[in-house]
Amino acid sequence: MRLTHIGGPTLLVEVAGWRILTDPTFDPPGRRYGFGWGTSSRKLAGPAVQPADLPDLDAVLLSHDHHADNLDDAGRALLPSVPVLVTTAAGAGRLGNGARGLHPWGTTVLRAEGKPDIEVTATPARHGPPLSRPVAGNVTGFALRGDGVALWISGDTVLFGGLRALAERLHVDVAVLHLGGVRFPVTGPLRYSMTGRQAVELCRRLDARTVVPVHYDGWSHFAQGRSAAERDLARAPEDVRRRVRWLPLGSPVELGVPAT
Repeated sequence: MRLTHIGGPTLLVEVAGWRILTDPTFDPPGRRYGFGWGTSSRKLAGPAVQPADLPDLDAVLLSHDHHADNLDDAGRALLPSVPVLVTTAAGAGRLGNGARGLHPWGTTVLRAEGKPDIEVTATPARHGPPLSRPVAGNVTGFALRGDGVALWISGDTVLFGGLRALAERLHVDVAVLHLGGVRFPVTGPLRYSMTGRQAVELCRRLDARTVVPVHYDGWSHFAQGRSAAERDLARAPEDVRRRVRWLPLGSPVELGVPAT
């Protein structure tokens, strides 16, 4: 498995002959985007890889379509060129064009000639505190299985009961966690994505061999960047610390996949 962190939540996953992109965000920095309900954020950093420099993509996994830090204008422009788009059921309804919409624990299969099937399962995510779904909208994570692959991408979520149950139910070889501890002035101390401390608790429950943090900087609404998350992780038990792998931006990193 080869992962390239492009920036924010955007990750190129190359595995078993497949090229899969998560949450496409390719706009340049500087613009402020409204997220609704009095919330907004300014993009502070651009992508480490431009869309023109991407390989031919087989699929996009989109945790949600309604926030620009997960799907911006340039990312949206990329979607028609990709054969398969998998997202939430609500997002598929908005995006159309054959997008595959999944409810939590729903599955779809990626199939292409000359490549092994990859099963994609939507996993629970909650983009904020209890009862925030009508405001924050539906979000999903993704579990990928097939040909020795056991990859989980959390999507934008806080730590909640659905993730704790997932950790008991799902075997994970590589876990990609969206961090950042998102906060907005209008809602004070409430968090809309995981902190480093929450990531430590989740990692203690997961059996993942490798944990890859993403989506922790590059936007003004992130309240906890990499350095703060690293401090939380530094206080974690040694078996958690040794599993965390911070990826360099724009550089492919090989992660071994155990034989089956």
